[in-house]
Amino acid sequence: MHGVSPRACLLIAACGAALGAQGRTPATGPIRFVDVAAEAGLTLVNVHGDAAKDYILDTNGNGAAWFDYDGDGDLDALIVNGSTRERMRAGGSPMAALYRGDGRGRFEDVTAIAGLDVRGWGMGVCVADVDGDGLRDVYLTAFGPNRLLRNRGDGTFADVTDTAGVGDTRWSTNCAFGDYDRDGDLDLYVANYVAFDEATIPAPGTLPTCRFGTLPVMCGPRGLPGEPDVLYRNEGDGTFTDVTEEAGIDDPGRYGFGVLFSDLDGDAWLDIFVADDSVPNLFFRNQRDGTFVEEALLTGLALSGDGRAQAGMGADAGDYNGDGRLDLLVTNFSDDYNTLYENSGEGFFTDVSNAVGLGLTTFPFLAWGVGLRDFDNDGWLDVFTANGHVHPAADRSGLGTTYLQREQLFRNLGTGRFEDVGALAGPGLAGERSSRGAAFGDYDDDGDIDVLVVHMDDRPSLLRNDTPLAGHWIALGLEGTVGNRDAIGARVSVEAAGRIHVSEVRSGGSYLSHNDTRVHVGLGDATEVERVEIRWPDGTVETLSGLAVDEFYSVRQGGGVRPLR
Repeated sequence: MHGVSPRACLLIAACGAALGAQGRTPATGPIRFVDVAAEAGLTLVNVHGDAAKDYILDTNGNGAAWFDYDGDGDLDALIVNGSTRERMRAGGSPMAALYRGDGRGRFEDVTAIAGLDVRGWGMGVCVADVDGDGLRDVYLTAFGPNRLLRNRGDGTFADVTDTAGVGDTRWSTNCAFGDYDRDGDLDLYVANYVAFDEATIPAPGTLPTCRFGTLPVMCGPRGLPGEPDVLYRNEGDGTFTDVTEEAGIDDPGRYGFGVLFSDLDGDAWLDIFVADDSVPNLFFRNQRDGTFVEEALLTGLALSGDGRAQAGMGADAGDYNGDGRLDLLVTNFSDDYNTLYENSGEGFFTDVSNAVGLGLTTFPFLAWGVGLRDFDNDGWLDVFTANGHVHPAADRSGLGTTYLQREQLFRNLGTGRFEDVGALAGPGLAGERSSRGAAFGDYDDDGDIDVLVVHMDDRPSLLRNDTPLAGHWIALGLEGTVGNRDAIGARVSVEAAGRIHVSEVRSGGSYLSHNDTRVHVGLGDATEVERVEIRWPDGTVETLSGLAVDEFYSVRQGGGVRPLR
């Protein structure tokens, strides 16, 4: 995270595959966001370390989640909270705040009522029905120990961490659930970061790596010992087993951040991608026998196009150019660019960041939360990043960056290029903060994607999408019939107006966050959906027809489809 890459890197164009996108964007209004967090009732003041940020533990921030915890059909919000080193010596701070949505755009703090008032130093969150009872459970990562909170179904949660065996006491960051062995139960991958010991960590500025420009800053992660990640196999009886070694998860202790369980090679088995901080990324290809092989360097996902290890923070996957393959976007440190890896479909990825317009414009920003989402429903995935520096000293560094930063929004032009439209996207993106996690979902069920952003030492932003003249859309909530009730890992292909839009259901993503698992597809000018194909997590394929645009649907595996309003 904290290395500075040479500016000369931007002069080197990414090698590459042809962009493949054809056609032009349908006429839609400008993407517009308004911050309505205060009026909606999302009020948690994030705490994450001391203001001086003299230690790396103080700097990395928190994530958020969208999910329906009480089964009433409305999205609820969870915001993770950190702590301070002093408070940790007294047991820590509240690790999360849970807000129940009322379906009308308002939220009520139900943290204590729901039994989520656990204490510690929270980091991230991922959500899934881990026991197959139809209720969504919550996993919180932390500066040890992590917590698994089982949904009782009566509006409350029970801490089952010890029984489940997933209470890693190391410094964990991102997490993700996915059924890697296709046995019907959701397994868990947890990224770990630095072996932090306040008593032994070097003081700011004492090592060459503890400087930002000429200014002394906190040390890390380079020069500090990393912690290896862990893969837990769900045994289907409420317990998990650490299968990291036997599954071939070969992580020698890199600085893990963004995690995705995603079928990036299209073989119907979930792979694992990990964005690593200041060292090469990891890509574990699923061998379909319960094991993985690490192939990040071989596939082109380990480094930038010009051969550098970057400082990976968050990650998201989506088909940005409409060729039916999932591409990968990774956010990085300032004085570097966010990296878009285009999927060739032959097992390889190409860094096309500069070629598509995501190079120079991202250079001054330190990006964390990320979403490849269609914010104007024109049928093309746009890019949102939550930005903010780790060093308060950035303001006086003379390096062209600042501690507080605005978010960035790139509109997909439908031609294989993006345009930076953040400065034109309304008051919601006008403010400058030091932002971290971002979670994406249609919380008000009006057919467009909204964003919940967590800011360091500040209240969150709820960016309501008020884009005028947006295109048509369709949204699908999937229900599996086995242990994986939320159909995590399903791939959905929506055919409309001669195009096929490919999406995937995931638990965990962005940076330390969890998105709404409903599949949302922008359709542009299309007024009908010709066909929907769902490849369920167990590999079976189901085809639907006769679905209308601008509608929410619930689809049960093998059990038909019904509109939700």
